[in-house]
Formats: sequence, structure tokens, C-alpha cells
Amino acid sequence: MLINLAQWLQTLSPELGFFRVFQYLTFRAVMAALTALLIGLVAGPVVIRRLTELKIGQPIRDYAMQTHLAKSGTPTMGGVLILIAIAVATLLWADLSNRFVWIVLIVTLGFGAIGWVDDWRKVVNKDPEGMRSREKYFWQSVVGLVAAVYLLFAISGSSNLRVFELFLGWITSGFQVELPPTVGLMVPFFKEVAYPLGVLGFVLMTYLVIVGSSNAVNLTDGLDGLAIMPVVMVGSALGVFAYVTGNVVFARYLLIPHIPGAGELLVFCAAMAGAGLAFLWFNTHPAQVFMGDVGALALGGALGTVAVIVRQEIVLAIMGGIFVVEALSVMLQVMFFKYTKKRFGEGRRVLKMAPLHHHFEKSGWKETQVVVRFWIITMLLCLVGLTTLKLR
Repeated sequence: MLINLAQWLQTLSPELGFFRVFQYLTFRAVMAALTALLIGLVAGPVVIRRLTELKIGQPIRDYAMQTHLAKSGTPTMGGVLILIAIAVATLLWADLSNRFVWIVLIVTLGFGAIGWVDDWRKVVNKDPEGMRSREKYFWQSVVGLVAAVYLLFAISGSSNLRVFELFLGWITSGFQVELPPTVGLMVPFFKEVAYPLGVLGFVLMTYLVIVGSSNAVNLTDGLDGLAIMPVVMVGSALGVFAYVTGNVVFARYLLIPHIPGAGELLVFCAAMAGAGLAFLWFNTHPAQVFMGDVGALALGGALGTVAVIVRQEIVLAIMGGIFVVEALSVMLQVMFFKYTKKRFGEGRRVLKMAPLHHHFEKSGWKETQVVVRFWIITMLLCLVGLTTLKLR
């Protein structure tokens, strides 16, 4: 929005040439991060106070850790604060004609709406389980599949009009389309290695990445500050990928696919980092507010969508290794419990408690130890992910 205003002001008078700074992507990214950070820090106390007045407190499940019982009643749905800060900062500083900015915002707010309904049922209906799994996955699938189909043509096209033309051509041709190499699955650490996926393969993979990352972040959000800092770090690293992917010179030098327009996602990633740091101010132990599903589902969906656009799905799995392991720990625990119950008549567990962070708590680690150590691991994994830009 502000970039358009700056361009208009420059046309009025040559003396206003200093507004050219708005054309620089890095400047707008820094300003988006600062804007989101400022919104979060200023609005945080107001939002927390309002959530407390509405008695929107976090319900604690009966089988939860005993040390978490003291958290009962802590305001939840604080993810609304994150989403507002991200949306406002992005709309102010991003180029709103960019096709990728809008799809990432739509996916983020779409998953946020699903999480909001889930949280609302928990706090209003006093149901700790919230939205039932089938209903939640259905709506996640709707948003994920719509985004996957759109991105199939958005990565191939150069504008929203071109995306629409490609989509119409796909339908009129009997669902036949020739995909560019950039739509293939990029393999890190190898030069120009990409596996063609086809239409069905790309849509399926994109759906799994977006929905999977959304639920993985949600499962990780179980301790004060545990999920938000890895989101900030992974999101910031993806911002770097977006910047170089959208720059033809850097992309050619680094031997990565050039996606015109992807660089604008640096503004979104910067806004997400700023909003996340602001939320961490209030979410650090002992937390004054929890993000709830409204924040966790939205942020996970945003990370997955950005990763698909910059063609770094595998790198996302590397940098977000904590999210991946947390999700796998739940899957392993559930499958092993069902298998042993069917075979031996009694369910057994691999971990003391799932997700994985609770296992370490049960093993004697303090909450802050788990959180900070998971942060350190994520930082190292992000550095490994960033090395894939050059090590090929």
C-alpha cells in the first residue's frame, strides 16, 4: 500500500525523490518487521486484558502434566494478536499487486479462522478437545487444496491475470498442462536436481506440506515460548530463500529456480518475525497469554505455503526439524498404542508422554530447559538449511 503511495508522490514532484527508498525490498522488509513488532508490543497488554475480561482462559486436559495445572485460566487465543500484526504490516509495506502475497495471507488467515473456531469451542463450550479432528481436517483440506491448485499456476505465471489464463487453459484442454521445471521437487545439496511431479503430484505434495506444517506447529505449541521462536527463526530463513529466489541474479548464481515475484514474500516473513518476537514478549515463561490454535495453525500454514512458493519443501523439513519430530512423536505414540492394544489387549507407549516435549518433561527436564534447548536445535537446523544455498 505504502509503495503505491510513494510512487504517486514521486510523480507529483521530482523533489520527493527520497520516496524511492520505498522501492527497495530490504527497506520495506525491515519496516514491516518493526511495524509488526510495534503493533504487537503496544496492543499486547490491551488484547491480554480483554481476553482476561472475557474469561477466555486456557482449559487444561485431565491427562496433562501436573505442573501445567497452574496454567489453567491463562488467556488463550493470543494468536489473534500475531495475525493482526502480520496482516497490517504486510498490507502496509508489501506490493499488493503481487500474487504470492495474497495467497499467503489468505492461507494464513484461513487456517487462523479454523483455529479460532477450535479455540472458541474450547473456551466457550468448556470442551478441552475443541473442534473434532474430522471437521478440523476437512476445513484444513479445503484451504490446503485451494492453495495447492492456485500455486500450481501461480509459480508458472507472472501475474494474477496470467494465473487465471493458465487455469482456464488447463480446464479447456481437458486438464492437460505442461509444467515448467520450477514446479518439480527441488533436492538440496545437489546442482539442478529436481524430480518432475506432474499436476497431481504437485497438488498432493503442496497439500501435505501446508496442512502438515500447520498441524506440526500446533502440536509443538505446548510449552511457554516453545513454538513461536522456532517459527520466527524458520520464517526468517525462508525470507532469505524468498529474497534470492525472486532475484534473477542471485538465483542464477546460486543455481536455484528463479520465481518472479517470490522476493516480495520477504516482507511477509519479516512481518511474521516481528509479530512473533512481540508475542514472545508476553508468551515467555511464565506465559501471560497463549497463542492457541488460532495462532499455531495459521503460522504453520504460512511456513508451508512460503516453502512451496520458493521451492524449498525439503529444506523446510530440515529447518523445521523440531516441528517434524514433534508430529512424528505423536503419530508413533498413537500407532504403537493401538497396535499393542490390538495384539496384547493392553496399549503400550514408546514415549512417557507425547508430544516429545512432554516426554522430556516427564524425564526430569524443566520446562525452560526443554524450550531453550529446542530453540538451540532449531537455530542449528536453520543454519544447515541456509547452507543449502551454496553447498551444491
